[in-house]
Amino acid sequence: MGSFAPFEGVQPTILTVPGLGGSGPSHWQSLWERERHDAIRAELGMWNTPHRNSWVTKLDQAISTAQAPVILVAHSLGCIAVAWWASLSPQPYGWPVAGALLVAPADVDRADAPPEISGFAPAPRGALPFPSIVVASTDDPWITSQRAHSLAAEWGSHFEEVGALGHINAASGLGAWHDGQDLLERVIAASGDGRGHQRTPGDARRVLATPAEAVRRGARG
Repeated sequence: MGSFAPFEGVQPTILTVPGLGGSGPSHWQSLWERERHDAIRAELGMWNTPHRNSWVTKLDQAISTAQAPVILVAHSLGCIAVAWWASLSPQPYGWPVAGALLVAPADVDRADAPPEISGFAPAPRGALPFPSIVVASTDDPWITSQRAHSLAAEWGSHFEEVGALGHINAASGLGAWHDGQDLLERVIAASGDGRGHQRTPGDARRVLATPAEAVRRGARG
């Protein structure tokens, strides 16, 4: 699948940010890393015993060493790490992180959150300094759709509910999750207009809400 370059002549780096336990070989993040030449993993370490400050530091290093612009593709606890990075590492709007796809964020604030993730509480509430989409399933055991929608509102993210897909992981049987790549395409398109210019926040929100096929038609036109 082709991608829409946000800045003329510059392809974004797709930086995947897994959650607790990392993403195994059949997880869509791992498949994207193998299938897309532009996708690499942020090696946060301590996958089974994550520490918030360590993950944020490692994520900052990964962003700093990647070729900007960077599009973050986070899953589960990785979404919360992204929000913490944005809170602790202020950046101008859209640079070097130009956008983010935040899939099935873990609810670190719930009363029964396991200790492996509760150390990331409270989830940051400020608006993210880049266009983003929060993706939620209706039967995710790690977060309710309502709570995911609340996080999206707090982060200033476009919200997408994708039906009953569990935790939107390898167990969901998604393979390379082509619908997710369509969502990624919308995030990339929202980060720039294809003529070397970043989009304004308002224009980015409009593009995030536009179906991928319409985005592709606009790029071709």
